[in-house]
Amino acid sequence: MGSEMTIPPHEIMRLTLGNDRERLFSDDSLWLCLTCETCSARCPKDVDPARVIDALRELAAAEGSGRAPRAIHAFHESFLDQIRTTGRLSEVGLIMQYKLRSGALLQDVAVAPAMVRRGKLPLRPQRIAGVEEVRRLMAACERERRLLAAAGRPHAGAGNASGPAPTTEVTGAGEESR
Repeated sequence: MGSEMTIPPHEIMRLTLGNDRERLFSDDSLWLCLTCETCSARCPKDVDPARVIDALRELAAAEGSGRAPRAIHAFHESFLDQIRTTGRLSEVGLIMQYKLRSGALLQDVAVAPAMVRRGKLPLRPQRIAGVEEVRRLMAACERERRLLAAAGRPHAGAGNASGPAPTTEVTGAGEESR
């Protein structure tokens, strides 16, 4: 997804150092990062751009100035719904929910028949034995997210109804606290 980003990781770092929140939070690049950590592994300054981008997402969500683009938000919610339902990913369920949420109903439809023929899209979702435990964990995460949002504390997903992730504060060049 790096090729889709209009602001590459090195420029995000430069804008962060310059405290250019308006430019950072108004661009989709923060939300397009997959956190693959390639930029962090290759960084010649031994800084962790992937963690900085995660922290910037938290700040954007906490300030209400950042919301993932519709397609990314639709995918995220569809993915979590599948995990909540079966305890694992159901590709067909994910695709159907994503298409309905994003409005991209006909995008990639031509490849579906071949994928079904090759067994790449099983039509029946498989449930894991511990699906109730997964649901309990997800509910606990949602309660924590709501509590943090009510307290006004930055938290991953605070503005986009996603589950919680550890809050990271960027304290200096390459340093962080949890």
